[in-house]
Amino acid sequence: MLTFLIRRIIAAVPIIFGVALVVFLLFNVVGGDPAIMMVGKHATAQQMADIRHEYGLDKPLPIQFLNYLKEITTFEFGRSYATRQKISDMIVSGIGPSLSLTLPAFFITTLISVILGLFVAYFRGKLIDRIGVILCVIGMSIPSLAYILFGQYYLAYEMRWFPISGYDYSFPGRFDYLALPIVLWLLLSIGYDVRFYRTAILEETSQDYVRTARAKGMSEPRIFLKHVLKNSMVPIVTNVVLEIPLLILGSFLFETFFGIPGLGSITIDALHNSDFPVIKTMAFIMSLLLIFGNILTDIVYSLVDPRVKLK
Repeated sequence: MLTFLIRRIIAAVPIIFGVALVVFLLFNVVGGDPAIMMVGKHATAQQMADIRHEYGLDKPLPIQFLNYLKEITTFEFGRSYATRQKISDMIVSGIGPSLSLTLPAFFITTLISVILGLFVAYFRGKLIDRIGVILCVIGMSIPSLAYILFGQYYLAYEMRWFPISGYDYSFPGRFDYLALPIVLWLLLSIGYDVRFYRTAILEETSQDYVRTARAKGMSEPRIFLKHVLKNSMVPIVTNVVLEIPLLILGSFLFETFFGIPGLGSITIDALHNSDFPVIKTMAFIMSLLLIFGNILTDIVYSLVDPRVKLK
């Protein structure tokens, strides 16, 4: 496994370089002059020259790209155009609030979705299964913004069960503000996840080993829990691990509407302010997470299924 991991990391280096090049070109060439974005079209020539010199925009593009590679390899991403803060400090300050939201929501959603997927698959073709599928489709069809507005207006404002928005940095206090976003995250994600896990589990029920177990007189609950669920872990793990890098994206709306000062909120603010360094940094970090998420998926495959060999 160590040899496989080293090879995959080495193979990821040119991919990361290509991603860095594409991100650099998008924000430094295709996206227009960053100096104009900062000071506006009506700035004087001296103001434009000062901004370009301060941020190294007056240097040739190859030199700017080399400086960008230095930034991403040292994790010193420069300063924000809007706030003039160090981007690395902004990321560090935003990680805690983001993880406080995404990790509980992710684990609770995954656990409940796998259990419900196994439950409705066990009753395949029966009324419970049909009702479950219908509810999943309905849940998937409702826009995420509708969940947020419903939760804030009815559950927070009308019923006063939760705070409408805000964040508390103290450890127990923050969950008063995170409870509603976590509940809405669960409602938003569970429809797709249950349908996916149900399909993965039902594909295993048609395999020969299931018919053999039934012929030997093994009970259905034992077949599902001991054999079907275990052999369904490859697609389940694929879905779970590939969702991990997307947790930041999933928190964009929740952090913005609920006033949570996490990475998603920082990115949305950067988009509003045309803050290219922050947007560029977040785009690269997301790409990096996706690349290593794929590597992690292959490794977890070998742990949950002995038939998968790492070569």
